[in-house]
This record gives sequence, structure tokens and C-alpha cells, in this order.
Amino acid sequence: MLPIRDDQPRYSTPWVNYFLIGMNLLIYLFEASLDPRSLDSLVRQFGVVPADLSAFLSGSPAHPLVAIVLPYFTSLFLHGSWMHVIGNMWFLYIFGDNVEDYLGHFKYLVFYLLTGVLAMATHVAMNLHSTAPAVGASGAIFGVLGAYFVLYPRARVLTWIFEVLILVVWIPAWVILIYFFVLNFLSGTQTLLAIHQQNMGGVAFWAHVGGFISGALLVKVFGERKLRYPYAVQ
Repeated sequence: MLPIRDDQPRYSTPWVNYFLIGMNLLIYLFEASLDPRSLDSLVRQFGVVPADLSAFLSGSPAHPLVAIVLPYFTSLFLHGSWMHVIGNMWFLYIFGDNVEDYLGHFKYLVFYLLTGVLAMATHVAMNLHSTAPAVGASGAIFGVLGAYFVLYPRARVLTWIFEVLILVVWIPAWVILIYFFVLNFLSGTQTLLAIHQQNMGGVAFWAHVGGFISGALLVKVFGERKLRYPYAVQ
């Protein structure tokens, strides 16, 4: 299923959402300009390698704390392919504006980064010995999806059903979001059962699960911005 647009109104311009989309696309353009060796070096330096945390905890001097913490933020702006970045930015474009409208610009930025970090932490916890670097905004975007699920479950999403090429229908947001959450949860469970999965690359399903749950739990903690509506409510 591919969401096309939603019908949830917003009352402010999502400047931070636009900034995040633009930043991710610009950084991927830079990635695409690199030769394979330089790109691999970039991803290994600024992506999250779970095994590095294990090495740090074991006292390895080759893994200082800053080199462990920084990638949890920088990895959110790196992507593995055009399809990866375009897919992520499309979901952020559709669902992120309403979450930013609810939280306000600054709180939305903090929320996005925090859920992204928690998503990566979930991935690391489930793959402690993996040597494959994890990159992508998916965890943070699933945090946005989790927030949207809590805030606007009754919104409708115009959705293209791939299995039927001509079928484009309005589906309740909660149905779409639960579908993607369950799909990633089941896929993440399957990877845990795969032999030697910890040393393989692929999709960081547990980051998606962790991001969604974090977003759903934190959005009400962050709270609604003041003066959200442009008119008085009586």
C-alpha cells in the first residue's frame, strides 16, 4: 500500500518538516556524488554500528564515547539508495506536517530527533553484535507515524493498493499505520530467527518498531502547542 495524501487539516506552515525533507535530499545528493570507497567510509563513520557499542562497553580505546553517540544523530540523515530516501521523505511529507502543526516547530524538531535516536537504540539492542552500519530516517519517521496514530486515528488516507493497480481508496489512518507497524514487527521477529543475521545488512525493522512506539508514547508528553487554532473556540 502506498499513501498518497491525507485529509487532516493543519493550521500552520510545516517549516521544520520542509527543512528535514530538503536536508535529507541534499545529503543524499552528496552521497550519490561519492565514489564507492568514500561512500563506504562515510557510512561507517556516521552510521550506527551496533558492535561499536559492545566494544565501547568492553573498554576498547578505539571507540571513544563521542564516536558512539554522534552517529545516532548523523545516521538519521544518511540513506542507502534513491528509493530509500524518496520513500522516507514521501511518508514524512504526508504525515509530518500535521504532527508539526500539533507540537509546534521547535518541539517537533526535538521530537523527531529523539524518536530517531530511540529507534536506533532499539535496533542496536536487538542486534548488539552486528557490524553492519545502520542509516536512514525511517526510525524517526516511524516516530512521526506513531504520533499521527495517537493524534489523528480517524483521519483518512488516500491509498493506492499495489495488488490492484486501479484501486485507489480512502482508508482510516489507524488502519494504514497499524498495517505498517505489524508488518515491521513481524519482519523484525523473522530477522531474529535468521541464522547469522547479526552480521548482515538489510532493513532495520526493529528501528521502525522502536520509533513507532516511542512516537506514540511521547507525543502527548510533548503536548500541544499554544495558540494552535487561528480562531477562538467556544
